[in-house]
Amino acid sequence: MSKFWLKSYEPAVPHEIDYPEVSLYEMFKLTAERFPDNKAVSFMGGELTYRELLAQIDAFAAALQGLGVKKGDRVAIHLPNCTQFPIASYAAHAIGAIVVPCNPMYVARELAYQLNDSGAETIITMTRFYELVKEIQPECKLKNIIVTNIKDYFPGMLRFLYTVAKEKKEGDRVKVAADDYLFLDLIKAHHGEKPQPVKVLPTDRAIYMYTGGSTGVAKGAVLHHRNLLANALQVKAWCTDFTEGEEVLLAVLPFFHSYGMTIAMNMPLFSGSKVVLLPRFVLADVLKTIDKEKPTLFPGVPTMYVAINNAPELQKHDIKSVRICISGAAPLPVEVQRQFEKITGGKLIEGYGLSEASPITHANPVYGKSMAGSIGLPFPDTEVKIMDIETGEKELPIGEVGEMCIRGPQVMECYHNMPEETKQCLRGDWLYTGDIAKLDEEGYTYIVDRKKDMVIAGGYNIYPRDIEEVLFTHPKILEAAVAGIMDPYRGETLKAYIVLKEGEQMTEEEVIDFCRDSLAAYKVPKLVEFRAELPKTMVGKVLRRILREEEDKKAAE
Repeated sequence: MSKFWLKSYEPAVPHEIDYPEVSLYEMFKLTAERFPDNKAVSFMGGELTYRELLAQIDAFAAALQGLGVKKGDRVAIHLPNCTQFPIASYAAHAIGAIVVPCNPMYVARELAYQLNDSGAETIITMTRFYELVKEIQPECKLKNIIVTNIKDYFPGMLRFLYTVAKEKKEGDRVKVAADDYLFLDLIKAHHGEKPQPVKVLPTDRAIYMYTGGSTGVAKGAVLHHRNLLANALQVKAWCTDFTEGEEVLLAVLPFFHSYGMTIAMNMPLFSGSKVVLLPRFVLADVLKTIDKEKPTLFPGVPTMYVAINNAPELQKHDIKSVRICISGAAPLPVEVQRQFEKITGGKLIEGYGLSEASPITHANPVYGKSMAGSIGLPFPDTEVKIMDIETGEKELPIGEVGEMCIRGPQVMECYHNMPEETKQCLRGDWLYTGDIAKLDEEGYTYIVDRKKDMVIAGGYNIYPRDIEEVLFTHPKILEAAVAGIMDPYRGETLKAYIVLKEGEQMTEEEVIDFCRDSLAAYKVPKLVEFRAELPKTMVGKVLRRILREEEDKKAAE
């Protein structure tokens, strides 16, 4: 199938991109040389210019080499969003090491699995996680433990006040073992140094990006420097009025996740932008930060935009600096999009990605034709096709529903240590996404649902997203998820999990009647459960798997 979707591109979006033949570190260095005095990162008011950030990266890269880290070695980064994250990441890339981003919310078992599976021998972690890392060290291959504190890059007075407050709490002072290292001590010891030159090719491995585990055991997607660089440049090209050296991006998406790493760290830091870091999404902090820092770009996930739309004191904050938001990681309800755009005056567009593709493959045009409910058009140099669900061998025509497959420069090499899973996911140079989708005549792609989330009830194939879109239009409903649970008669039956807006009340009958007005009878949920919150990944993707597991446990009891 030809790239017929190109006719729907905005005129300023290139059909193809010329990607520099450089590593991620070299790309950052080139940017730092172009914009040396621009502010690169801002964290709790502490700022570094591109010149200063590059010096810190070079010093830390030299320190890693001094600890014996070589090309191909795995370096785990076990941090929330903070200045230390890009320093550690680009320093590892500078010497050809492979970065393994780790979720700081992991418990011991989860972290040990990822360290062992990746083969990481070096880890950069926080003081608050130090005891956890020491606990699992005997069962891992860790040789180098490097410890930093969240306050290390705070500005002077704030750092002092934070230290005093913490030291008043008994047990908050962490003693680091003599054979472990402090992040700042290593940088100070190698101040002014540069790492020994290492030849790092665009085709070398850069990241083992572990999937969020929304469908089971986390798998390590092997991504090359070229994959990640290409995806960052694809995102930038898609934002047609993006001005290098002038944008300000609010980075609350976690860098340890592929979406946050590409769109909130690599993309802006490869273009001279200022990155304003927040370690996690706290509504009050986000609103205050937007008010103060005036970000022009705010990539996020639907739950963030839902929270802002419903913020009780929203009128006290000026958030109209936000010009472009790309939403990913979960479906963006149409009603959420419309309300957010009305509040900010900016553009909120739905995109799509997965860790196996660095991760972004699609987005709606920012200023062109945006199709409600669609993930948009394939990025430059990216191809899509729809294959039959049963065999995956027959390409389907426009309008028919099947499994979406992707080909492009951002697609991974393989899964680390999982050859069978790799064979299932990669066929030739096509990535089989596991998402059920269709294409329209203009090239817009519509995700119907996850292949594994499809519900078969009473002989009908039912996609939860269809029902969730309806539920999100109800004025009392804040969040909604639908899953199929076991039913002895129908095989599976639909259950809706509802989070109401603050102060609202509803009955199960109200929810069911509301759905009945907008959905075919076989799509109407038979069961409804009201909850305070829904189980989610760190980036806001609802874990239907957890909902199903809870139901299975109830049934077993």
